[in-house]
Amino acid sequence: MSLPAASRYTSIAVVLHWTVSALIIANVVLAWSVDSVPDEWARSVIDTHKSIGITVIGLALLRILWRIGHPPPAAPAQHALWEKRLSFAVHMVFYVLLLALPISGWLHDSAWKDAASHPLQWFGMGNLPRLAWLTDMAPAAREAMHHQMGDIHEWFADVLYVMLALHVLGALKHQFRDHEAQFRRMWF
Repeated sequence: MSLPAASRYTSIAVVLHWTVSALIIANVVLAWSVDSVPDEWARSVIDTHKSIGITVIGLALLRILWRIGHPPPAAPAQHALWEKRLSFAVHMVFYVLLLALPISGWLHDSAWKDAASHPLQWFGMGNLPRLAWLTDMAPAAREAMHHQMGDIHEWFADVLYVMLALHVLGALKHQFRDHEAQFRRMWF
């Protein structure tokens, strides 16, 4: 059974949603696994995590611009007001996190004491700039900033886990408990 076009997300929104979702899941797996991989793999895991994070910044900006120009379909009329408000809040927090997480990671990386000897590369295809105002700080201040940005980056990740759980649980509730065509709204 197909849904009317007005109740579905656009094809571009669907592609951006699932691409960013896959990249975020990959980055979570990389972050959780870095301490358990052999030492000779750790640098590659971290570099891939950084490359994915930088990619997410660009895709998040595209998502935000696309959403501004192409508003999402209205929530089904049978959704309670609290569900609509919670859904809106979760989506807005997601958009903030899609920028805040990789930017805080970039700040964390730019303040790293070994940044000068380990270029920030995008999937090994070329160097990306670090934020000079951080790399030029005095060593003690830079190290303090590195730790602070790492803590902030981890806090944003914790918020992401909560938002992801709410998002998935909400979608599952609407699909299976309420018997709505929820998945077809955001599928190819």
